[in-house]
Amino acid sequence: MKFIESIKNVWKIEELRNRIVVTLGLLLVYRFGAQVVLPGIDAAQLGGLADTTDGGLLGLLNAFTGGAFANASVFALGIMPYISASIVVQLMGIAIPYLQKLQKEGSSGQKKITQITRWLTIAICLLQAPGYLAALPQLGIPPSAFLLGTGFLFYFSSVTILVTGCIFAMWLGEKITDKGIGNGISLLIMVGIIATLPQSFIQNAATRLEGNNVMLILFELVIWFVIILASVMLVMGVRRIAVQYARRTASGGYEKSAMAGSRQYIPLKLNASGVMPIIFAQAIMFVPSWIGGSALLKDSTVGAWMQANYSDLFGFWYNVTFALLIIVFTYFYTAITVPTNKMADDLKRSGGFIPGIRPGSETSEYLDKIMSQITLPGSIFLALIAVFPAFIVKLMGVSQGWALFFGGTSLLIMVGVAIDTMQQINSYLLNRHYDGLMKTGKNRKAVA
Repeated sequence: MKFIESIKNVWKIEELRNRIVVTLGLLLVYRFGAQVVLPGIDAAQLGGLADTTDGGLLGLLNAFTGGAFANASVFALGIMPYISASIVVQLMGIAIPYLQKLQKEGSSGQKKITQITRWLTIAICLLQAPGYLAALPQLGIPPSAFLLGTGFLFYFSSVTILVTGCIFAMWLGEKITDKGIGNGISLLIMVGIIATLPQSFIQNAATRLEGNNVMLILFELVIWFVIILASVMLVMGVRRIAVQYARRTASGGYEKSAMAGSRQYIPLKLNASGVMPIIFAQAIMFVPSWIGGSALLKDSTVGAWMQANYSDLFGFWYNVTFALLIIVFTYFYTAITVPTNKMADDLKRSGGFIPGIRPGSETSEYLDKIMSQITLPGSIFLALIAVFPAFIVKLMGVSQGWALFFGGTSLLIMVGVAIDTMQQINSYLLNRHYDGLMKTGKNRKAVA
């Protein structure tokens, strides 16, 4: 088969083979660390914690950490504090002139931004680690599981280990990016999500088999593959804007005829914001239930309604609000991450222009208009994929743990990272004169 031949060609390239081996080795270390329980906690008494995090919002958090959250592992915080720090620094870069200056300084400025992100990650870990430890008894771990008690020694050692575990996971991600096949942080998250997939599927399948619903299992798998295909379309969808470049003459000038120049495209992504709108919206969705349980509204009818409706990850009002927030945040994040002004300026400096559009401000306005037009269907599509797990739970009775893989952040991260990884491998093959992963694997002749 052509695909098998392409896989064989991957191992013929020594540099690519070594990078894949390094990546797999570092991912194995991360998965091993996710099974190491914090010192002072009896691993045999973690069943209650596993049951509590089987579904809902805690189930989603557990999926991001690859089960480390439910294992009270040294990697229980996962890599999410680093992701949170990166988002905060990115948003602060809009308003803080110092960060804006660093962004324009190239590699040296990026190193300083990375260092700021690392320190902010430590600060977030120092806040999250005590909160996680304090919540363990409420999440199902009995007092007898704490072998050394829950005094100062336990908290000090456990907080130190949890912070160190997060920093070590961050280091693993950076090493995968430098020495492996790239996208280190994203690969850690994806591997963590995939690690919980077999267990979730087996639990759901066991429930179906008890009711002799084998065909329903097959039907669910078909729906799952359709949603994966829809996610791939969302990630890969682009609007190509034709660009004309005037061709340089031997004397260094430009030919007057635009038709004599080379024609290229600016690819504007249908979903330029990725999964960030879902992450932002997910964070905001904690607020309504928290407000409902506050001292001000705790005993009121409104407070009880907010707690009941916004604590259910698969409830109607939760998902309606969730979808609207995703659409709003998609526009917001696209506006701050797609610099149409800079794109227009770079295009003008390189001698390029969009046919029928004047270079400069008109080009910027045109690109901004196109982005607004394609962001609307992209944001609606993203919102539908994000809330689809709620539909699958309510309409088909799928278990909550398995339903999380029918859309939302988990599925989009898996699809996005898988596509990026394949593109990385594909670039190595093409650079060594092989066809890509989805084409013939014969060695291509180098063009003289």
